[in-house]
Amino acid sequence: MSAVRIGPYELPNRLILAPMAGVTDRPFRQLCRRLGAGLVVSEMLTSDVRLWHSRKSRLRMLHADDPEPRSVQIAGGDPQMLAEAARANVELGAQIIDINMGCPAKKVCNKAAGSALMKDEKLVAEILSAVVGAVDVPVTLKIRTGWDRDNKNGLTVARIAEQEGIAALAVHGRTRADLYTGEAEYDTIATIKQAVSMPVFANGDITSPEKARQVLAHTGADALLIGRAAQGRPWIFREINHFLETGERLPEPGLQEVERILLDHLSALHAFYGDEMGVRIARKHVGWYLATLPGAREFRAQFNRLDSTHAQCADVREFFAARNAEEEVAA
Repeated sequence: MSAVRIGPYELPNRLILAPMAGVTDRPFRQLCRRLGAGLVVSEMLTSDVRLWHSRKSRLRMLHADDPEPRSVQIAGGDPQMLAEAARANVELGAQIIDINMGCPAKKVCNKAAGSALMKDEKLVAEILSAVVGAVDVPVTLKIRTGWDRDNKNGLTVARIAEQEGIAALAVHGRTRADLYTGEAEYDTIATIKQAVSMPVFANGDITSPEKARQVLAHTGADALLIGRAAQGRPWIFREINHFLETGERLPEPGLQEVERILLDHLSALHAFYGDEMGVRIARKHVGWYLATLPGAREFRAQFNRLDSTHAQCADVREFFAARNAEEEVAA
């Protein structure tokens, strides 16, 4: 199986953590990389550099200890602003610039950014040309299959991207109108892969090792982007890698390992954001980690009222101690 390359960078495997606003912050990126992601991409950053002075934007920016190659995603609808944002991120240490034309969120699309851009193919070409021309690092692009099911122009946009020098293309197997509902389809991704020579990454509903293998086989994609399936299950990268290499499933992590990973994640969140914001952001992650465990709903109700780092960690330890005790009794 040939290695995946983005410009001069060869990825260690075929699995990429998809950028997700409010999720793929530095603590989560570092964790996913440690647990088997071959590349992690930062949260979407606005292309309006005037807004970068907010604390939220500063925290979203790249940092020296981000895992390499450092990829940052930018969003916007103005070619020159995107070019300026790309240059500024490269100065901050970005080694790959990713342009978002895949986000279906209303607040992004209403500003003629994200997947809204797919409606205007001329503007797409102008944006890609401006950004590729502005930086000397690889530029990648994330798109959807089209605007809606009657307007699937993903193939046209992919061809434009190749002409403009895009180094790799990620395709989410839904249209803008689909949002995140229904099932992702992979036929369009397969068609795009056949039509272009740059690396193509498949995205959408890759939730298990078996599904990963099936999507790779169906699309011929060079790599996979995994987003929501990694929330609360960052070890999914390790599981998929093992399955693709050996055809065997790794056992699910035991309660002790899940507890260790979660506590490490909490401590990284608290250190990165500070107590107040760290405590708030930790709540959703803890909810994702514990979602399938018995007693999780009741636990979350009380956990979400806690307002200190120490209390959160103590509560998580108690929760796992109770689960371990139940397992011992059952055994």
